[in-house]
Amino acid sequence: MTAKRLYPLIACASIVFAVVAVVAGQFGPDPYLDPMNITISEYAVSDRGGVTEIAMAVLGIGSLALLAGLRAAGAPVRGMPERLLMVWSGALVVAAMIPTTPIGQDLDLAAQIHRYVSVAAFVSLPAAGALLVPRLGADEAWKPVARVVEWVALAGGFGLLAITYVAMPGERVMIGLVERLLLGAEVALLAVLAGWLVRLAWIKSRPKAANFPTYHRFIASRS
Repeated sequence: MTAKRLYPLIACASIVFAVVAVVAGQFGPDPYLDPMNITISEYAVSDRGGVTEIAMAVLGIGSLALLAGLRAAGAPVRGMPERLLMVWSGALVVAAMIPTTPIGQDLDLAAQIHRYVSVAAFVSLPAAGALLVPRLGADEAWKPVARVVEWVALAGGFGLLAITYVAMPGERVMIGLVERLLLGAEVALLAVLAGWLVRLAWIKSRPKAANFPTYHRFIASRS
């Protein structure tokens, strides 16, 4: 199996695992915690099994596999979109390794680092998607998903505005819900790219029977 075909599978598997693990992690911590008003990072601190942190790390590594697959397939990601995807991936891994402080405690240095890398992750992926839209639209192989990428990137942009508001003047009202909706839009962006990459690598790359010389010789002999 070539790397061109392996990377998309790794990316898709990591996305599925991360989504399932994060959802499962919501049921592990203290049942009195309200997911509508508690961020995923704060939930992760209460996650005794570390499922949420593992999911974040796996998603970051899978995003790197997605980027490698996009480059191997010749997708138009070179330049700033590629750098932003690397920021997203690296920030997720760092955020998984350096947790925030438990709820109610003052932010220490580790929590400050976690906050900044989380912001970098949330901002970088919608920005990468927005930059990719015109490139995908101009690429024949990726044009069919350009509009979908535009929609989910736009949803991510609105999510960034919403979480900025609730985290500052909004006094964290429903911050958990807003953050989860934002993360859902960003994971959807990854899923669209990974899903289409699988299609290009595993379905459209299969040679048709009419391309084989033996087929042409058979047709010629019958005419």
